[in-house]
Amino acid sequence: MKVLVIGNGGREHALAWKLLRSPQVGQVVCVPGNGGTATMARCQNIPLAVDDFAGISQYAIDHRISLVVVGPEVPLAKGITDYLQDKGLKVFGPTRAGAKIEASKAWAKALMQEAGIPTAKAAVFTEAAAAKSYVQAQGAPIVVKADGLAAGKGVIVAATVEEAQNAIETIFQGQFGSAGEFIVIEECLIGQEVSVLAITDGITIRPLLPAQDHKRIGEGDTGENTGGMGAYAPAPIATPAIMDRVQTEVLERAIAALKAKGIDYRGILYAGLMISPDGNFKVLEFNCRFGDPETQVILPLLATPLEELILACVEQRLNELPPITWHEGASATVVAASGGYPGDYEKGKVITGIAEGEAKGVTVFHAGTKLNEQHQIVTDGGRVLNVTAVGDNFEQALATAYIGLQSIQFEGMYYRKDIGHRVLNQ
Repeated sequence: MKVLVIGNGGREHALAWKLLRSPQVGQVVCVPGNGGTATMARCQNIPLAVDDFAGISQYAIDHRISLVVVGPEVPLAKGITDYLQDKGLKVFGPTRAGAKIEASKAWAKALMQEAGIPTAKAAVFTEAAAAKSYVQAQGAPIVVKADGLAAGKGVIVAATVEEAQNAIETIFQGQFGSAGEFIVIEECLIGQEVSVLAITDGITIRPLLPAQDHKRIGEGDTGENTGGMGAYAPAPIATPAIMDRVQTEVLERAIAALKAKGIDYRGILYAGLMISPDGNFKVLEFNCRFGDPETQVILPLLATPLEELILACVEQRLNELPPITWHEGASATVVAASGGYPGDYEKGKVITGIAEGEAKGVTVFHAGTKLNEQHQIVTDGGRVLNVTAVGDNFEQALATAYIGLQSIQFEGMYYRKDIGHRVLNQ
């Protein structure tokens, strides 16, 4: 079968890599792909924009694509699944109506409250004065969120009332464009964040392994929020008992609530959880797609062929499949980022040593790279590479990832040296 993967990040490279490991998949086409997918055997990049729905559908029809897998949230929120389905294509990813669970934090919060899903207390505002009065009454710490899509950067955990007031001003002044037309203000929850990605056909929903991301740019989980600086799986804090509760109290309630709204949700439902020290949890957010960089640590441990799971969801027969199977051990990834990220950074820096790093046991998923005219791999984003390793345990996986990373270089390269610090210090 021929699979088309939409997106150009580390998540999409990991999806293409995993799909190509199945004998059932003959070719993967990436739109637009990156430097990593451009250099994989049986993988081809097509230079179309992720929101060029007409171009993508025409290519898929002309080249007899069996399945389309949508990586990023933006084309999902714009309705790419609806468009391609209307052309008779099989698509993994929710429709525009379903993608609203990520595209509007206010809408998602209302859904959680209606469904009885445990979540933080919150209020929604459309103008700054009321939001500031609310913050003044509630006190700090408090969380300020831009309602719409902001590339993982629209959440400010404010330690003081003044910091929260500044965040409100910044969002309403347009830092995140139309994503900031509404603001959601939430109580600040204490604990550890865990990502639970679940695969669903709109009726049945099954969780993948829980993963833990590292959102902050600085070591010790300090500094600005990013799209994620590293991750590991399976996250030990999400115990079997907690995962049983997540299944019934979060995943099944969410799918039932979506179905009650007439939304046929087929794809990934990603629940970001905060697990408190006493073992209780609340949902921080829902996303409508594979997490990044969580996908890069979950897929290397997946034993069930990925395309089997995806096709079962698209064809609404997930309940017919046997339980998902996993390889033993642990997986970890460390993000190599451009200097200056998540602020301003330069592109076009030549990357060396990837082959040498991979010779030391890592898999390098490209996140922000491209091939230049000299066929060199160069930087093309803030998060550049995901250096990933699997081991018998977390110590081994993380040690291997860092050994592989030491062979890789580009001007201004930055990475956190403490990925997995929680799991190593347990």
